[in-house]
Amino acid sequence: MRYPWITLLLAGIACGANAAPTLTYKVDVPGKPLADNVRAWLGNPPETVPARANFMVSARRRVEQSLQALGYYRPDIDLALDRDRDPWRLRIIIDPGEPVTVDSLTVTLTGAASEDEAFAELLANKPLNEGDVLHHGRYERLKNGLLALGQRRGYFDAELLEKKVTVEAGAGLAQVRLHYASGDRYQFGELRLNEEVVSRDLLAKLQPFAEGDPYTLGGLQTLQSDLQRTGYFSGITLQPQLSERADQRVPLDLELFPAKRHSFDLGIGYSTDTEQRLSVTWRTPKINRLGHSQETRLEYSAINPSGRTTYNIPLTHPLDDILQLQARVELNEFGDLESRQREASVRREQRKGNWIVSYHFRALNETWDANPISETEDYLLPGFTVAHKWRKGSLVNPRRGFSQFYTVEGTSTQAGSNIDMVRIYGNWINVVSVGERHRLVNRLEAGAAFIGDGQRPALAPSLSFFAGGSQSLRGFDYQSIGNRVSLLRTDGEPTELVVGGNRLLVGSLEYQYRFLPAWRAALFVDAGDAFDEGEFEANYGAGFGVHYLTQVGPIKLELANGLSKDNPAWRIHINIGAEF
Repeated sequence: MRYPWITLLLAGIACGANAAPTLTYKVDVPGKPLADNVRAWLGNPPETVPARANFMVSARRRVEQSLQALGYYRPDIDLALDRDRDPWRLRIIIDPGEPVTVDSLTVTLTGAASEDEAFAELLANKPLNEGDVLHHGRYERLKNGLLALGQRRGYFDAELLEKKVTVEAGAGLAQVRLHYASGDRYQFGELRLNEEVVSRDLLAKLQPFAEGDPYTLGGLQTLQSDLQRTGYFSGITLQPQLSERADQRVPLDLELFPAKRHSFDLGIGYSTDTEQRLSVTWRTPKINRLGHSQETRLEYSAINPSGRTTYNIPLTHPLDDILQLQARVELNEFGDLESRQREASVRREQRKGNWIVSYHFRALNETWDANPISETEDYLLPGFTVAHKWRKGSLVNPRRGFSQFYTVEGTSTQAGSNIDMVRIYGNWINVVSVGERHRLVNRLEAGAAFIGDGQRPALAPSLSFFAGGSQSLRGFDYQSIGNRVSLLRTDGEPTELVVGGNRLLVGSLEYQYRFLPAWRAALFVDAGDAFDEGEFEANYGAGFGVHYLTQVGPIKLELANGLSKDNPAWRIHINIGAEF
């Protein structure tokens, strides 16, 4: 061969890949933490004869160091080596003895940190205390915790003037001394940025700190997170310039990279309620330096095609206080009625912690018909909504959670509408997991529309209440449950139409069992009615299903039977998405 050294190199690599250990060892010591730490200090068994010799020379010292790290300074260590076997076998028998305990622990704070509540809290919950076993890992956590907290809170000139551990092995006692000299605490300095990308006024609404406030890393992280959440930017770099700190202030450099001016999303989905669905969404995340944005969404389905455009204007906060100007058109089927809606609205949405409160005023024109009904009405509807949710675990598959939603709106003939009405609605969903496999999901909906005398025919389908479908009463058609009226068609034939109710009460109980990591089975019972006042008639269904867990939420295939119907038949419900 022209290059014999390549053959030798490959042979050497092959031999190294298949090398067998020349020595194996076993650790015999009480307690898994001690055994794990000994093995960590000893490392992998040696694979060559020279490595075996080095291993044997250093084994006792490594074992001693591993035990001392956990506070055991007086062990009895016996190394029993069997050279007659291949590979050699080493048994390490350890009696750790009594551990060394902390007799005194003194942490001295000098400088501004001595009056900082964050340091007081750290010392109140420190990982090592007097009377504890001298665990060097916990000592390091205490020492490093002081330094890390100082960096997070702006003590950039801090140092440990003393860090000392004195061990009296014979007495089984140790003295620990730390002296943290913090110096003065720095403040936020000037925030430098390109004002062509975002205005100072908009940034000030997001900024959780002002120039001259005490420095905190948390403040920087909050600002960076909120800037990212606005959707205005594709990238954000926020850096404190420690090398330029002066006069106890640290300047900040903020670099913002604008997001794409326009984005388009295409979507496709399917549900047995609305059948196949196609959507296209056009977004402009930042129209101007003031943070205005818009979103236009067109959806097509056989049941309810719709179009909606929303223009967003930040008020006191770009994320927590938004004014929305919205226009909407939608076709929908409610029971036996076909509805065409045209709406313009103004809405102010405010976030307060986990609560979202909004106030709105909407002008609705709605036309609905079904032989022989044909109506058109106009409504001016002021109102408000309150929503709150919390969850633990995955966003699309929470282990626990509770969601609540309330809305109230009204109108009057004296305000330009054709009806006097107050409408209230509430929705509650509760998720509870029991262990790793069992899950309970409960749902409740309730609503009422209080209408003036003789004005019931003027209540539009979108303001009425309907039930039925995969998100309501399973085992029944989508929005097929509501108040029924008997009429004569234009050709004189009698007919009965589902026109919805002015009351709603629907509940659901569901048990889910996770039988594989991505699969769970479900059993459920749904009951309720959409009805006119005083005419409640219970509808109930039950069924079972299988859910496949994905990153966009469970894909649910369910079979349900409307048990309260005459000659009930099984219905298939398909739905994608989490409970809330």
